[in-house]
Amino acid sequence: MAKVRVNAVQVTRMRTALLEWYESGRRDLPWRRSRDPYAIWVSEIMLQQTRVAVVVDRYQAFMARFPTLGALARASEQDVLALWSGLGYYRRARMLHKAAQVIVADRGGVMPETAAELRMLPGIGGYTSAAIASIAHGEPLAVVDGNVERVLCRLAGWDASGGKGSADLRNRIEAMASRLLDPERPGDFNQAVMELGATVCLPRNPQCLVCPVSASCKTRGEHKTAPRPRIGTREVAHALCIRTPPDASGGDGRADREVLLEQRPAAASVMPGLWELPALRDGAGEADDVRMTVRHAIMQVNYIVRICDVREEDVSARTVAGGERRWVSLPEAATMALTGLARKVLGRARLLPPRNPDSEAFEAGVLASA
Repeated sequence: MAKVRVNAVQVTRMRTALLEWYESGRRDLPWRRSRDPYAIWVSEIMLQQTRVAVVVDRYQAFMARFPTLGALARASEQDVLALWSGLGYYRRARMLHKAAQVIVADRGGVMPETAAELRMLPGIGGYTSAAIASIAHGEPLAVVDGNVERVLCRLAGWDASGGKGSADLRNRIEAMASRLLDPERPGDFNQAVMELGATVCLPRNPQCLVCPVSASCKTRGEHKTAPRPRIGTREVAHALCIRTPPDASGGDGRADREVLLEQRPAAASVMPGLWELPALRDGAGEADDVRMTVRHAIMQVNYIVRICDVREEDVSARTVAGGERRWVSLPEAATMALTGLARKVLGRARLLPPRNPDSEAFEAGVLASA
């Protein structure tokens, strides 16, 4: 893999072209309207492995509920997870919450300003620390995500089919990113390269005719990339148990009904602490009980999920005992930390208020940030 030699004049031209392009046509995203490091931090955590279109509404709701770092630190983990429900990768929310508490306890609520200090916090690695420090504080550090990798590989004409595991390729990408970074406007420049990868230098059918740096690009089109991981498929079944308690007011609205939910135990390896619909025993899903079938993706698995109506008196016999179970009123369920699947099912059954379709994310991002 040949080294790419770019002289100072070429670097200056590329910086200028990218920044002018970014200023004239960048997307108006809510986190770009602020230099508040807390707001930038929340957006960067949410954007990991999740599409921008999904994050926008969820980010605004999260910031309305937790407008300051102190507000987030004071909240319960269940409240934080409830706002995160459907975004997937719930460890992100837990680490965000934990780090906010650390900042309040150890730093008087003031976030660190340098990437090196930020990396000391739970859940913040090299990419996130560089993004926050460069955008909020102007620290001259290059940010390299999947979009940036693709842009730089194409500019340099590097074969990326070896995958992200190639240490040599990764080192070259990071060196090139640092070389091209505009030290006067590092935050804007980092966002410009990411924006280019998200909107123009696409994984498939890149828009080379409108690319501001196409004259410096050695690829000008699709290039070899590592094959996408294969997505597995599994079939599962869950019980939808709805009852009207004896002391109900007698109306027929959501407020008079309850749903049976189960909280995943703390030791669970995936999504501990979240509430879900009870799982059916093998063979317990009879054809005439199936209320709906939904598709749902969790990490690298596509699930085909059968949702079966189960009567209260049949719950013990037909479901697998798991964590704590509770009968929950439907209004309360809407505010709880539900798994994305549980929220999807209750929404489609018209038992919860509908959400904006664009805000329904995969449990984990099989789709890269865009």
